[in-house]
Amino acid sequence: MRLVVTGSNGKLGRAVVEGLTEAGHTVFGLDAVGNRSDTFTRIDLTNYGSVVDAFSSVDNRYDGIDAVVHLAAIPAGGLETDSATFFNNMNSTFNVFQAARRVGIKRIVYASSETLLGIPFDIDPPYLPVDEEYPSRPESMYSVVKHLEEELAGKLVRWDPKLSITGLRFSNVLDASDYENQPKWEADPKLRIWNLWGYIDTRDGALAVLRALENGKPGFDTFIIANADTVVDTPSAELAAKYFPKVELKRPLEGTETLLSIAKARRLLKYEPQHSWRS
Repeated sequence: MRLVVTGSNGKLGRAVVEGLTEAGHTVFGLDAVGNRSDTFTRIDLTNYGSVVDAFSSVDNRYDGIDAVVHLAAIPAGGLETDSATFFNNMNSTFNVFQAARRVGIKRIVYASSETLLGIPFDIDPPYLPVDEEYPSRPESMYSVVKHLEEELAGKLVRWDPKLSITGLRFSNVLDASDYENQPKWEADPKLRIWNLWGYIDTRDGALAVLRALENGKPGFDTFIIANADTVVDTPSAELAAKYFPKVELKRPLEGTETLLSIAKARRLLKYEPQHSWRS
């Protein structure tokens, strides 16, 4: 396929571009920062006209795009003011979705967020492992925008039965350089209680995008995307018993399995993480 990846120079974006290219796709990157190349163009995604233009072509580099992977965003709350986060992220996502529809692109995969599960878990989750089956629980303006993006996607697909939008609720994105922090997390697991000790290796994040492009169905759906394990060696059952003693376990927990359930992604997207900080 001919693909556009927004946020192509971000931490996850770089891995996604590499993974999709290795899988045989032709990838064009769009981001607010980066050096010009035959496969990359700088863009302000809050400018709707620029997004429509980029999805049509850039300097005659391509004629038509088969799918869009939308990763660009202010990546967390607190990096900028709430109003700036809302303006940038909501407008960028609306422009990407709407521009794709206008130029006839029928497949969109985009970065939703684990924050919709209730992060930080200062309030107990309804059960463990958490999954996609309970209503979103935004606890920050960043997360409110992620909720609204999912609402927008769900409404847009009602108007076009052929449109496929897949929201990937990525866990905390880590790469090999981040794993040097693991001994610190092991010594004090409370440092990572905020997201139930979850993470997603950049390479497995790229794999999830590939699987969503291959297996996403018409309509809108969301998937938690995390690695199969936690960032600590403490058994998950012990973590749950110590830090969330009042929370129901939907099933017995085995070993250091993730408390961010990826069962749905495994079942419907054929996603199976390949990397771990342990290796």
